[in-house]
Amino acid sequence: MVTGPEGASLAYMDNYAHQLEHIMSAQQLSHGDITRYNVRIPGGGGLGADVNRAQAAMVLKDWGARDRSVQDIGRSLRLDLQGLTGVRANVAIPSAFNWGASDPMRAVLMGPDYDTLTKWRDKIIAKANANPGLLNVDSDYKERKPHMDVEIDRNRAADLGVSIEAIASTLETMLASRTVTTFVRGGREYDVILQARSGDRASPADLGNLYVRAGKSGELVPLSSVVHVSEAATAVQLNRFNRLRAITVTASLTPGYTIGEAVQFFRDTVRSELPASAKLDFDGEAREYLKSSQALYWTFLGALIVVFLVLAAQFESFLLPLVIMTTVPLALVGSVIGLWLWGVTVNIFSQIAIIMLVGLAAKNGVLIVEFANQLRDRGVEFSNAIVEAAATRLRPVVMTSLCSALGALPLMLASGAGSESRQPIGVVILFGVSISLALTLFVVPAVYVLMARNTRSPEYWTRIVAAMRGAAGDKAALQTE
Repeated sequence: MVTGPEGASLAYMDNYAHQLEHIMSAQQLSHGDITRYNVRIPGGGGLGADVNRAQAAMVLKDWGARDRSVQDIGRSLRLDLQGLTGVRANVAIPSAFNWGASDPMRAVLMGPDYDTLTKWRDKIIAKANANPGLLNVDSDYKERKPHMDVEIDRNRAADLGVSIEAIASTLETMLASRTVTTFVRGGREYDVILQARSGDRASPADLGNLYVRAGKSGELVPLSSVVHVSEAATAVQLNRFNRLRAITVTASLTPGYTIGEAVQFFRDTVRSELPASAKLDFDGEAREYLKSSQALYWTFLGALIVVFLVLAAQFESFLLPLVIMTTVPLALVGSVIGLWLWGVTVNIFSQIAIIMLVGLAAKNGVLIVEFANQLRDRGVEFSNAIVEAAATRLRPVVMTSLCSALGALPLMLASGAGSESRQPIGVVILFGVSISLALTLFVVPAVYVLMARNTRSPEYWTRIVAAMRGAAGDKAALQTE
């Protein structure tokens, strides 16, 4: 997107659109990974407010048919666009969360009025420009739309007997245009519109040629004697967010700088630089990131609760599921180590894989605890039962864990289109299950000894009931005899 000065003409933007077209043509010829491109004026939907914009869309070849990634092409274009002086150029890459190709970082400042918000915006942008992880820092509030404020001197107008309605009607008729009546010709009705000639409304000094009639005396009074004109600049539109006045600060991210780091940067900056009355929210891809992160935390908690309840129903105990659930923190430690070693960030895909680890890690503990309970039912002493269970279940635990880990290996080593979403899942599962396997064989038996030493074997009460029933049956037989 190329944005020129406010009020720039189509001819002005057409010059830069041709330069933009030459840049894309050079990229296409030199690298051969661009299928086609399209440049249009005006950009942003073709509304009147977007005449000062030119927009270009670039379609790339398939992932496997090019050597450069989307990020590499974006960086190359940014370097070429630096030569366009007189306009502001920005490269945006569409994402799965925002196909509109807007900047991924959109921080929304909310406050009492736009003058205050403008001061806050300038502070935030100054800090953001000093952050090497942010690119193309900008805002949606630009005071570049020229306008004229006409202020009525009410005291002088009252002294001269000029009404406010007369002043407003004169300004509307001469400068804007006003439909005063209609006429019919050839069976069709036409509007009669009054407006001053373009040469008589070209500059503020032309107000001296306009007169308004005083209501009391009927005399003509120069309009310039009862109004004061001042030139200013304002934004094209005034935005709101959550029903509050808002200004949105946008930015792109450099490679390696995550949305989470950008969100924390804006939070820290607002907390340290702005007063407590300033409100901060996020929009676009940053908002989706925060929503998905919060939802996944609750999903992870729900997964823990569901697994615990299922285990409690299986073992008919609330203590043994706690022993088995100690494998979950072990798997989480392994996943974090894997992400660090592989250089993968904690994102939505790695969080989904962490939820999967709850079940994958718990099954190892189930194998050991279940067999220990069976040995205790057979009369094996408590300590010997858990040691024998860990030794006997070593092979099944290793085999099932290796199946899960090696099954995730193709995901971790994936390459090609979409590999960025598959690699975190493979890394989390492989390292999480592997480290959980190595620690489960020692941690679960130890925790079982500490927490379940004073518990009875699962079949204890079953044997008591059976013995009581047998004794009652023998007594009834004696009475019958």
